[in-house]
Amino acid sequence: MAVDLLLGLQWGDEGKGKIVDVLTQDYDIIARFQGGPNAGHTLEFDGIKHVLHTIPSGIFHKNAVNVVGNGVVIDPVIFQKELDALKKFNLDIKSKLFISRKAHLILPTHRLLDAASEASKGKAKIGSTLKGIGPTYMDKTGRNGMRIGDLELSDWKEKYRNLANKHEAMISFYDVDIQYDLAELETDFFKAVEDLKQLTFIDSEEYLYQAQKAGKKILAEGAQGSLLDIDFGTYPFVTSSNTTAAGACTGLGVAPNQIGEVKGIFKAYTTRVGSGPFPTELFDEDGETMGRVGNEFGATTGRPRRCGWLDLVALKYAVRVNGVTELMMMKGDVLSGFKKLKVCTAYNYKGKQIEHFPYNIEAENVTPVYLEMDGWKEDLTKMTSADQLPKALNDYIAFLEKELEVPIKIVSVGPDRTQTILR
Repeated sequence: MAVDLLLGLQWGDEGKGKIVDVLTQDYDIIARFQGGPNAGHTLEFDGIKHVLHTIPSGIFHKNAVNVVGNGVVIDPVIFQKELDALKKFNLDIKSKLFISRKAHLILPTHRLLDAASEASKGKAKIGSTLKGIGPTYMDKTGRNGMRIGDLELSDWKEKYRNLANKHEAMISFYDVDIQYDLAELETDFFKAVEDLKQLTFIDSEEYLYQAQKAGKKILAEGAQGSLLDIDFGTYPFVTSSNTTAAGACTGLGVAPNQIGEVKGIFKAYTTRVGSGPFPTELFDEDGETMGRVGNEFGATTGRPRRCGWLDLVALKYAVRVNGVTELMMMKGDVLSGFKKLKVCTAYNYKGKQIEHFPYNIEAENVTPVYLEMDGWKEDLTKMTSADQLPKALNDYIAFLEKELEVPIKIVSVGPDRTQTILR
């Protein structure tokens, strides 16, 4: 049984949490394969809004098992807060949520290192969420990290202390004014670790292999977005993991030939949080309207998202890099009321028009080339079937399908799980 993937095709915040929640009824296992609590997956149903940061988005479905894979980095304190928020829903967490022993731990000093590093950059800062993600992945690749499986060893606190001492020496190297009380942070950390140890730790690659052999249907859930990939994103304004489809293989231990459908999610327009180049960004009333109507604020940080027209150059790039087989378009309802829509179909790059995604998309090198299309005024939020969608929206969808050469199977017309139209 193949493993299907679901991932974002822009700079994150595409609505992956909602779609995983919608699709979970068709899967036995939801497995998160990369990233950390810098991701915020928002789900809305039964009049309640939920924000998950590390726990997979299938947690509210009673028949689904949720796996946090080896490619994920886990902050026990944030994880515990997530679990506390779920208590009122009477979920059987012990049997529904498994954690890979190979997943790495975010220590309090990782967060302090993150803050010190970002502060030292001044105006050149990358817009880190300051959750300690980067320093944790640095320890992972530097072969210094602590993993979930270490918590089962008798000397794990000694290993912790050695690493934390090293981090404090590194913090002093940055020579910035970072105020902190490590003893207080460690009190919360050690308590959260004890709670974390009550959960089920697994050798996730073996678990998923046996699940495949048994015919279980598995959906791998990505975090962040393809344009934040450490290799293929807009470096250095990226995250510290592989957010593209290949990351599911290394982040779960799934062989490449076992990947089935690759489901790519994108917004009907484009947003970005934090620093970094953004060719189609709008600074006018249209951009303000997108942000206001789309409630474009980060689920993790609360930061306002930068908004702009759909960038088809970047989207084609993400589709190709990921091998996307089907698409889901989110927030079509936000564009209702625009008389005209624009789609970036090419870049003017250093005086030459190109249609591929180049090495550098900074504003001094790139200006977008736009195609204008008719907008629609209808309210989509109450629509329940594809035949109700306005002609201008169907034309927009048909144009994107032709350009991307991949079918758009889902159109989201609101945040609730019921506001999802299948095509």
